[in-house]
Amino acid sequence: MHVLQILPQPKRANRLHNLPIPYIIQTDSDTDPTGYSVGKNDKLRKLITQSRNIRPLKQSFGLTTRHSSSFSIYMSKQGVILLNLGSPDSTQVSDVRNYLREFLMDGRVLDAPFAIRWFLVNCLILPKRPKQSAEAYASIWTDAGSPLILTSQAQQAALREHTDLPISLGMRYGNPSTESALQELLDQGVDDLLIVPMYPHYAMSSYETAVVHLMDSVRKLKPDLKTTLLPPFYQEPGYIDSLVERAKPSLEDGNYDKLVFSFHGIPQRHLVKGDPSHDHCMTTPDCCNTCHPAHATCYRHQCAMTVEKFVAAMGIPKEKYMITFQSRLGREPWLQPYTDKTLEQLAEEGHKRVKVICASFTADCLETLEEIAEEGREIFFEAGGEDLEQIPCVNEHPRFIQFLSDQIKAWQDGAFSTAHATPPAYVAK
Repeated sequence: MHVLQILPQPKRANRLHNLPIPYIIQTDSDTDPTGYSVGKNDKLRKLITQSRNIRPLKQSFGLTTRHSSSFSIYMSKQGVILLNLGSPDSTQVSDVRNYLREFLMDGRVLDAPFAIRWFLVNCLILPKRPKQSAEAYASIWTDAGSPLILTSQAQQAALREHTDLPISLGMRYGNPSTESALQELLDQGVDDLLIVPMYPHYAMSSYETAVVHLMDSVRKLKPDLKTTLLPPFYQEPGYIDSLVERAKPSLEDGNYDKLVFSFHGIPQRHLVKGDPSHDHCMTTPDCCNTCHPAHATCYRHQCAMTVEKFVAAMGIPKEKYMITFQSRLGREPWLQPYTDKTLEQLAEEGHKRVKVICASFTADCLETLEEIAEEGREIFFEAGGEDLEQIPCVNEHPRFIQFLSDQIKAWQDGAFSTAHATPPAYVAK
């Protein structure tokens, strides 16, 4: 006996929407080539009996089966959650302090033992840093609020125009919180969730912590929730195309001396820690260009691949661009070369016109609008540069929204999951 579950999806499964729910189905493998009999429902009978086997039917109409002593059809409700970093509630020093405390106490951002991390954050960083950061946020804050939050909400709204599925927005730190975003979907009856980290590249301190934090909330609020995770999309054609279309107005005339790809930095130690072999990243010569399983979680390799795809699409020669890393914190070595030092050096070498693209961010934020467009420009000008442009992030550009929409549709069609996965193992405690 089997349970036949119908999981209709918008636009693609309209022919099934008129079925009575619940509808009892009995099996009769002698009469139907699929092993299913559908009683008197001629519409469902025709759909099923025209199929040679169940797998194509699953792909076309969202059908899944499992063994059971009875049969039923039920509607599964799908939803999407967008995850990003977050922002303080305001530019008040107290709000910035609360935000920084939550951010820096994350063990995947500062991965020192808890006692050391607590001392660093509360005794060395928070006494002075919130005031400085509050001034930086104030320089980019709009009347409506945080640029990152506003852009993320605009992305959410634009994406809703492409799908009938409920879409929520959660921030790893600050508001709207990840848990509240999940609860919003659960309140709408969602039991099948696509997780979309708005980070193109995998890093412990961004993509990983956002997903782990969400899954903590899933285990708390609905442990049986079905989840699917969108993989890092650093070299997906649709994402590269959106980067290209966003940058074209700034680059197509070629009137610049150097294009700088400035990615958010991470400690070099994080690369080694994320390397499953612990013997490739930062160890093997030219490790990013030497094929290895570590690349699945290697931030630097993935950044390099984004650049490679982008410059190939734009036809930019090698001598015209370079990769740098920004936003370092503390004294330990981070990924190099550093963006601020590079901008100063470029100006001193006579490069008067520089463009900067921040491809690790999908929404403009403090790190792009203040660190590059304001502080970076000041460094560049003081060293002799004449023109620096921070190319906007993909934000709610139509090509990027279309890319995200295509990923959602692919998920509805069965992507990002294994058709014949081995059942999970259960180990007795």
